[in-house]
Amino acid sequence: MEPTLAARALSAATEITTTALSGDDPGAVLGSVVRHAAELADADLGVVMVRADDGRVTVESAHGADTAGLLGLVLPAESAAGRVAAGGQPIVAEDVTSDPRTSRFVPEELRSYGPFAAAPFGKGGRLLGVLTVYRRRDAEPFSASTVEMLTAFASQAGIVLALAEGANARHRVTLYQERERIARELHDVIVQRLYAAGMQLDRVRRRMRRRFAGADGTRLGEAIDQLDQTIEEIRGTVRALRSPEPEPHEPQSAATDLAESARSEVRIAGELLGYPPTLELSGELADIPAERADHIRAALREALSNVVRHSGASETRVTLQRDKEGVRLRVRDNGCGVPRDVAQRGLRHLSERAEAAGGRFFINSSPSLGTLVAFDLPLG
Repeated sequence: MEPTLAARALSAATEITTTALSGDDPGAVLGSVVRHAAELADADLGVVMVRADDGRVTVESAHGADTAGLLGLVLPAESAAGRVAAGGQPIVAEDVTSDPRTSRFVPEELRSYGPFAAAPFGKGGRLLGVLTVYRRRDAEPFSASTVEMLTAFASQAGIVLALAEGANARHRVTLYQERERIARELHDVIVQRLYAAGMQLDRVRRRMRRRFAGADGTRLGEAIDQLDQTIEEIRGTVRALRSPEPEPHEPQSAATDLAESARSEVRIAGELLGYPPTLELSGELADIPAERADHIRAALREALSNVVRHSGASETRVTLQRDKEGVRLRVRDNGCGVPRDVAQRGLRHLSERAEAAGGRFFINSSPSLGTLVAFDLPLG
């Protein structure tokens, strides 16, 4: 290979490496690869084709004066490009339309070209496809040194792109895990503290209602409403953080220990009620999918919140069970029942949660029998 050409190829490969590892769009990196290949080979057209599992190759990027209709063009595995992409040796032809190795599979869009060269894009286990270059009909054929340069360049550029895609995938996994960690801390720590503070304020308001002037009581009520609104906003943020679907190679949301979550919710409710609710746990609750656990936890929190705020109960029992059908939650109290306006407003979103998740929610409440809140959720 000529020293000047080798130096240009090295410079181009360095630029591509920097671009690929910076996390740029792979499509932009392919564009840079094919542009440099065309310039280094003094070609009128450069094309990168990516190989599919069935051996066919598809044009992913092209550079030249006439690329209309090329992107997305598919060539069969038996074509010259397909054979090179499968790991064969480079192929060089003086005229792509008349050489018996290439002529059978030349699409109409490439019939105005003559000299042709194809080199594997990548190497060994990191072979992505094929890099091809063309010159106009009757132009000088590609020299041996140019083909040697093209082969080395295509090999290095393909490996760099494959490594960069792996690095970007690892970065996406790390980013997703960090988003999940932030979401979990918001949900499990911040929301829990705001929830407890809101219930404490509400308890103070109910106990000291007669001592408050009207304006002070109103302001305290507004503060409680703002806390409730903040909790909903944080829950919305949690959903947004978790909303991007992880790619197939990324980890799914970590499982949640629902038993520990239930103990925490019951402990907070007990501090506000002045007595510890009874908690009964059964079945394996340590590996519940995070999304399902969030639904159960929200139902438990809402049910206990209503016991604290409205029931006046002296006994509360929480039952959490996992069986082959899924997870079943029951919260029973011996209080005065849930006020009608609360049943319509505060518990409506639990019914919506259950319906959206394929589960079931129901509530039985009366002044004489107390309240039963039930929330069932399948895990399959």
